[in-house]
Amino acid sequence: MKIKEKVFVTNNFEETQKLGENFARSLLASPQGETSNVITLYGELGSGKTTFVQGLAAGLGIKNRIISPTFIIVRSYKLRIKDKGLMINDFYHIDLYRVESERDLEGLGIEEIVNNKNNIVVIEWAEKLKKYLPQKRIDIKFSYEKDNIRKIMFGSSNQ
Repeated sequence: MKIKEKVFVTNNFEETQKLGENFARSLLASPQGETSNVITLYGELGSGKTTFVQGLAAGLGIKNRIISPTFIIVRSYKLRIKDKGLMINDFYHIDLYRVESERDLEGLGIEEIVNNKNNIVVIEWAEKLKKYLPQKRIDIKFSYEKDNIRKIMFGSSNQ
C-alpha cells in the first residue's frame, strides 16, 4: 500500500480512534514490503496522537488498554499476525515527549526495534528520534483545530 497524501478531519475522539483502526486494517491488507512498518506521529500535546494509536492497536487486535508510554518511552505488545505472507510479531508504541537528547535513548534498543521488519512501530514526537528514523516510513501530522476537531494528514517519506 503506497500512502498518498491524505487529509482527514475528525470531530471527536471516537472518530480519531476509528481512523486509527481503519488505518491498521489497511496496513494489514497490504502485502509485506509494500508499505513501511514505521509510523511517525507529529503534533502538539492534545492533538490526537495517542487517541489515534489506541484505534490503531484495536485494529491490530490488541485488547490491552493503550496508554502513552511517556515515562517509560517504549511499550510493546505481542501480535501473531500471519496473513498474506505478513509476519508481524510485535507492536511497539514509542513516546519521545520527555526525551531531551539522543543520549536518553541509549540502551533502549530503538534502532533494532525500528529496523525489524516483523514489528509495527508507532513513534510519537518522532522529530526527536532523528538519526534512527528510517527513510521509508509513514508520517502522520496532527493538528488541533478547535474544541474536539482534529486535522490529520497522512504522507509517506521515501527520501
